[in-house]
Amino acid sequence: MAPVIGRRLRRGTVTAAVAAAAVAALAASQAPGVTDVGREGPAAGAADTPPPSGDSATGDSPYYTDLPDLKSPVPPNGGNTKQEAGVPATVLDAYKKAEAALNKDKPGCNLPWQLLAAIGKVESGQARGGRVDANGTTIKPILGPPLNGNGFAKITDTDKGAYDGDTTHDRAVGPMQFIPSTWATWGQDGNGDGAKDPNNIYDAALAAGRYLCANDRDLSDEDDLHKAILSYNRSTEYLNTVLSWLEYYRKGTHEIPDGTGALPDDRSDTRYPGLRPDPTPSNPPSSKPKPRPGSGDDKPGNNGGSTKPTPPGNGGSQKPTPADVDMLANAGTGDLVAKTGNAFGERVAVRALTESGASVPKVKVRFTVSGDTDARFEGGVRSVTVTTNARGKATAPVLQAGQKAGQFVVQARVPGKAASRVDFEARTVARVADALARTSDKALVCETGKEFADQVEVRATHKGKVADGVAATATMIKSATDASANDKGPYFKGADGKPLRTLTGLKTNANGVLTLPKMYADGAAGTYLLRIVTEGGATLTVELKVTAAEPDATPSPSGSADASASPSASPSASTSASPGA
Repeated sequence: MAPVIGRRLRRGTVTAAVAAAAVAALAASQAPGVTDVGREGPAAGAADTPPPSGDSATGDSPYYTDLPDLKSPVPPNGGNTKQEAGVPATVLDAYKKAEAALNKDKPGCNLPWQLLAAIGKVESGQARGGRVDANGTTIKPILGPPLNGNGFAKITDTDKGAYDGDTTHDRAVGPMQFIPSTWATWGQDGNGDGAKDPNNIYDAALAAGRYLCANDRDLSDEDDLHKAILSYNRSTEYLNTVLSWLEYYRKGTHEIPDGTGALPDDRSDTRYPGLRPDPTPSNPPSSKPKPRPGSGDDKPGNNGGSTKPTPPGNGGSQKPTPADVDMLANAGTGDLVAKTGNAFGERVAVRALTESGASVPKVKVRFTVSGDTDARFEGGVRSVTVTTNARGKATAPVLQAGQKAGQFVVQARVPGKAASRVDFEARTVARVADALARTSDKALVCETGKEFADQVEVRATHKGKVADGVAATATMIKSATDASANDKGPYFKGADGKPLRTLTGLKTNANGVLTLPKMYADGAAGTYLLRIVTEGGATLTVELKVTAAEPDATPSPSGSADASASPSASPSASTSASPGA
């Protein structure tokens, strides 16, 4: 049976036994927490709200996409729990001090330290597992990739390499991953040492808190919370990931020693091969203190020098190789539906498996958008290759809907392995409205040959909610029963200045409002109708009245009527009416 909106694996050469093994493997290794986060994304307009500095804090740099475990992070009876649930001591202290400072300076913001912890987890894995010195400065500068436009935003150098060591392009810097231009505005001295260092967790945490609280946001309000997170990195995937960790840390967490935190291994930039952060910028920043004994070699993923756990599904046996891939399985992709012009809330994800259901890392998976559609992966590409992570999972970039409504397919396959393929049905739906209403009840009246004083403005809604981005058409119709365009009466002006009585390509704005251009009247007086129709069938007919111009009342130099009304004519009239005539 074909998958229903991408939820099931297509049947083919996969046997029932293999399918059962796949289901078991997915149940055991599925990234938890996905279902805890709403997939509707931010409230309408949230993604369009400009961040305080006019750009995102991070320049939309890569981030860790790992999700937390579903189990409570609170250690049972004070015992140990999973390493990911702990926050390194100095890092945790920095978050809590930032919360305290903002509760005093900006009490209306209601910033929880858990939000800083969630962003810190996603941005740098809590400063690379807490690899910081006694003052809270990272043992080694944390740098994102150069923002050179190759899969990321293009931001040319703004700090002459002072923070990021790169004199060509900017890079996100430090445990909270500020780009230099944003740090120049929002940098703080959180530990009172007289310096503002983006690589110091106290400075960075306080700066992040102030940035999130900007624009008088109240972070206890869901809409403001979403806007704040999206101002940090403008991605619905990012929003959902941060919200997952926020909820996780709110359930409780515990302190762990500095340098012992586990670094996530699934980054958003793995979708673009070769774009991992470059550890050697053109002009490296000043060196930091050497790692303290016991803190490990500070390499990402080293977990303080400990041996990396065996990926799930291997049972401790020899790791499968890419050649061992027998199938791809859906790794939790939900319904792929988006309105025109919007990003899909779900990202297509698959897991590479052996016949026994073991995950296979380092496998190249090709994702392709197929069908009559203008939907594309971010970056405007139709196909992209992603390498599976340590858990055998490959996640496609964010899928962006175009302006064409309809169904299409996103195909995931392992090149060279015909059986290793999953097709996901996707659908782009047009934005629609089911009701239209004028925003004013003022009568629309104009004299012949003149311009209407007021423009027609309407608001579109769908099921009582604002309908933004809805396509509409406006026509000066002949009558209530004849919707064809009139050939007389009111009109709009085309680009050439000539009368135009049908407007197409109209769209409601972010508030669902559509304001029509100015209208003009020709020489034909009468009552006319303007009809507006939206995608989805909402229709509104507006009455327009054109009145005949008033007669010219200017006195004439001659004529009997004017003469009889003139002062000089009065005596004659009086004489003719006298009794002696």
